[in-house]
Amino acid sequence: MYLRVASLGDSSTFGIGDPVPHAVSPTGWRGWARLLADALGTSYDVSFCNLAVSGATAATVRTGQLEEAVAHRPDVASLVVGINDTMRSTWDTRRVREDLMTCAEALQSTGALLLTARFHDHGAAIGLPGVLRRPMLARIERVNAVYDEVHATYGGLRVDLAAQPGIFRRESWSVDRLHPSERGHRALAGAFASLLQREGLDFASPSPEPSGGFEPSWRRDLAWMAAEGVPWMGRRARDLAPWAVRLAWTEGVRGRVPAGH
Repeated sequence: MYLRVASLGDSSTFGIGDPVPHAVSPTGWRGWARLLADALGTSYDVSFCNLAVSGATAATVRTGQLEEAVAHRPDVASLVVGINDTMRSTWDTRRVREDLMTCAEALQSTGALLLTARFHDHGAAIGLPGVLRRPMLARIERVNAVYDEVHATYGGLRVDLAAQPGIFRRESWSVDRLHPSERGHRALAGAFASLLQREGLDFASPSPEPSGGFEPSWRRDLAWMAAEGVPWMGRRARDLAPWAVRLAWTEGVRGRVPAGH
């Protein structure tokens, strides 16, 4: 059976956090979407199209990935994006909803089985202080509410990341704690594989054990953090600094106001 698979999203779907030799992937990254496609390939002739890019928001998925995904005429399409939106000063719930609903409608109209996710408390995994974690979680819950609407309207299969075993374990995350480690990517691929198998697809699940990638190395982690991780954090800090200051001030004021005032 011939199976077309398209993946749309950000750096996690692109594969950041799961480094592999360039002989395995020309980008140097593999990730859960590739692991899932390879597992499907044990039983099906798979045409896999991974359109995800690092740093993508819901808007950039809609404008930069959706058209090519629809042209691929996928049988299975994953749409996992939204965390980058919550960490932008340009955050707009209505815009995120419009972009995600538009993407879901276009993908479902091709006949694709839609794969989505509900996000966990990402700030807890990163280790953000409460003054930033609480408002970020509030934004994540708004994104989750949109995905609830997507699921209710267009169906498909979804993984609730907050309910996944080991989601907050250190080994599930890469050195930057922003992207899944190989084990984290494999866990997500396995969760989607289980849902697809219940849907009737017959294929071998991806192994949860690391294989085919690089062995953990502090030197490689340090090099990646210097080249990619620290500059990314610097860009986000410049973007979010005014927002963070306002939040800290607001919470401080509320903490000094007596109850009932």
